[in-house]
Amino acid sequence: MSRFWSQVARDLTPYVPGEQPKIANLIKLNTNEHPCPPSPKVVAAIRAELGDDGARLRLYPDPNADLLKTAIASRYAVTPQQVFVGNGSDEVLAHIFMALLKHEQPILFPDITYSFYPVYCGLYGVAHRTVPLADDFSINPTDYCNQANGGIIIANPNAPTGRLLPLAEIERIAAANPQSVVVIDEAYVDFGGESAIPLTARHDNLLVVHTLSKSRSLAGLRVGYAIGHGDLIEALERVKNSFNSYPLDRLAIVGATAAIADQEYFEKASQEVVATREQLIAELAALGFEVLPSAANFIFARHPQRDAAELAKALRERNIIVRHFKLPRIDQFLRITIGSRAECATLGAILSDILS
Repeated sequence: MSRFWSQVARDLTPYVPGEQPKIANLIKLNTNEHPCPPSPKVVAAIRAELGDDGARLRLYPDPNADLLKTAIASRYAVTPQQVFVGNGSDEVLAHIFMALLKHEQPILFPDITYSFYPVYCGLYGVAHRTVPLADDFSINPTDYCNQANGGIIIANPNAPTGRLLPLAEIERIAAANPQSVVVIDEAYVDFGGESAIPLTARHDNLLVVHTLSKSRSLAGLRVGYAIGHGDLIEALERVKNSFNSYPLDRLAIVGATAAIADQEYFEKASQEVVATREQLIAELAALGFEVLPSAANFIFARHPQRDAAELAKALRERNIIVRHFKLPRIDQFLRITIGSRAECATLGAILSDILS
């Protein structure tokens, strides 16, 4: 800790991203990346934007990313003024915490959820209160209704559990908190959930966040967006233009636009992940694992007779990495990304060998 650090830097407990090891022949099932490549139309769009000599890269991108906003608006039957885009959903969320969740009352979110939420609270000085999940790791909507708060943020499906909150319960929470912004972080919704975006037409306090990192196979491009009432979007634009006017580069804008437009490829790739997930759940259940219901591109599993940390270590020794969280209530679970069918088959075989 340097004497040059500000008090903010001293007090922070930074988010720890999933490991990105440089190991040959690795089966990487720890960061929820999509096993399929992005749509070929994404690659074609990026190549076209580059041109033969890449001369366009000398020019700044459109600071408003109007091409992408129009594509997203068309996809979800909203107006471009209801769309905000940023450098991955993490940046979108960061601006939401600053623009919409920094109030006198504490915000609410589950005690087990995306671990960036408390980090943003620390970074921006946002008071918060965590709400315990039920014993089965589900969210009880009643816990978020008629509670004094400065805002609510819920990942749906939740991370790292993968459990889904029904759309009717999301609307119930939004309706019960008309004076608070309710943020629904839908990073994984395309693998078995129903988006709350249509509800934004009825609830001006509801904001829905998406990422192209998961179901659009674009974790390397860094594009996220939010959809909600124009007043919410305007607040985000004010913060964004006070921080970085050009969050998306030229290649990200055209690549993301192509990904949003190729609905057929998106649906086929998502269905492949869902089918592989269900097959892996069955295989792990046969090995004695308890697997939580998942609507995401990962599963959350534990074995009643084997320590999770030891299992993660044994897998790593065999060139498979999964995510293990050393946190209360979930330290005996492994979060396993749904890889390709071949990768998941290898995982099942190696787990069978370890357990035997």
